[in-house]
Amino acid sequence: MSRPPGRGPGPSACSRVAVRLRAGPERRLVRRVAAPCPCVCGPCSPVTSQSLSSLDLEMQWQWMERVFLWRSILIFRVSLLVCTAGNLSAQATCPDITVTQQLLKEGFHRDLLTKVELGAGDEAIGSCTVAIKEHLPTGLYVDPYELASLQQHNLTEALMIPDIVDVESPEYLATDLAIVVYMKPDPQCASCFKAMLPVHCRYHRPTEDDGEALTLLKSPEILIHCHKSFPSVACWKYSEVEAPCSVRNRHTCHWNNVKYKHVNKEVILKVPVGLKQHGTLVCAVTLLTTVLCSSLVLAAVCKYGHFSLVHCSE
Repeated sequence: MSRPPGRGPGPSACSRVAVRLRAGPERRLVRRVAAPCPCVCGPCSPVTSQSLSSLDLEMQWQWMERVFLWRSILIFRVSLLVCTAGNLSAQATCPDITVTQQLLKEGFHRDLLTKVELGAGDEAIGSCTVAIKEHLPTGLYVDPYELASLQQHNLTEALMIPDIVDVESPEYLATDLAIVVYMKPDPQCASCFKAMLPVHCRYHRPTEDDGEALTLLKSPEILIHCHKSFPSVACWKYSEVEAPCSVRNRHTCHWNNVKYKHVNKEVILKVPVGLKQHGTLVCAVTLLTTVLCSSLVLAAVCKYGHFSLVHCSE
């Protein structure tokens, strides 16, 4: 049977083209592109060429997407490496400020030794002034007369807030005390400063089951004032505060209250206290001792004393 003129190949020829295209490695893509086969309107060869060009275009788009994806992953990894290297470099150029506190001596009268290490080996550290602000609890105090004597001998320079301190007040009647201690350079360390502060324990209330009272020393504030700028100053974390410039210069200066790393977790003082069940015995012994000593003093005055009456006349 002859084919009508002007007609393309029949459905069977178009099906053969589709089957041949589906046999390639891009089976899924060709199936979507070559599904419509308008063999009725004309020959199939133009449709097949258009399908192949569409296939090439879609493969190019997929290749470009893969290249873009891998390129994005590569850029992200490079950025991550750069940020990590920057953080390591910042840590290398920004050393931590460390503070070490130690209590010397035993009993009620102690010495608080504080050492601050800036951790930077720059020569500009010599232009910095370092001070610590101690917040003493009610169980501790500083003797202002002893502090004045130490300042005269150029051993310790400190300012108390408030200036008046009741040294005879017990712990349960006292108030907190703040002291600004100006530190001196440590000759054994280029970037270290140290200060010695004498502290005294107050009397506590007697307890029932234990003969000790614990006094927790709060963490101090580290104040730094530098006349010259150097790399370590730029990376220190700090907040600006106002404090006296020095002991001799009471004018207010701007200080940097820096963040630091405390080597000692906490400083705790153990203060010996009396027991409540010993109250009666202590009172009785104290009263008897007072009466006996007073009697001995009175007897000595009566025996060895010389009494005379002086008459005043015009």
